[in-house]
Amino acid sequence: MGRSINVLNMEYISKTQKKKDATALQKLGEKLVKLSADQLADIDISEDLLDAVKEARNIKSHGALKRHIQFIGTLMRNIDSASIQEAIDEIESGSYKKAMDFKETERWRDELIAGNKELMEEILEKYPSAGRQQLSQLVRNALKEKKENKPPKAFRILFRYLRDVRKSVV
Repeated sequence: MGRSINVLNMEYISKTQKKKDATALQKLGEKLVKLSADQLADIDISEDLLDAVKEARNIKSHGALKRHIQFIGTLMRNIDSASIQEAIDEIESGSYKKAMDFKETERWRDELIAGNKELMEEILEKYPSAGRQQLSQLVRNALKEKKENKPPKAFRILFRYLRDVRKSVV
């Protein structure tokens, strides 16, 4: 008693390993619950699992939510969780890329305002949709605004322009 043998592979699976596997599935289930409806729609999961995930979003009690996540983990034992994990990893890496793009756009804006002419040339070369005249004007407006201690309206407009230029290539 307490010993399990996987009949397909004829290998022993310890109780500890079973618990680790169950915990991993529960954590994967938690990630599913935290996804937006659009992100969840992109993942191929069974109708039962989808209903359980949607139901978990309506649970307010911590204890009840914990039990429901365990239930989701139980449902996931019968399906291929690797494909779900891959889909979640892809979604999370996409969020990371967006954050990095945002930071780089901020850096560009700050360096352009600081007077980095080489960066302006790089941007104009890499992104043909960027207009030299418009970009120069936006930088001048943001610089003037900064010198006069005005609210950062042109500063934000420059950021949006740089962001849109980056998106135009993708």
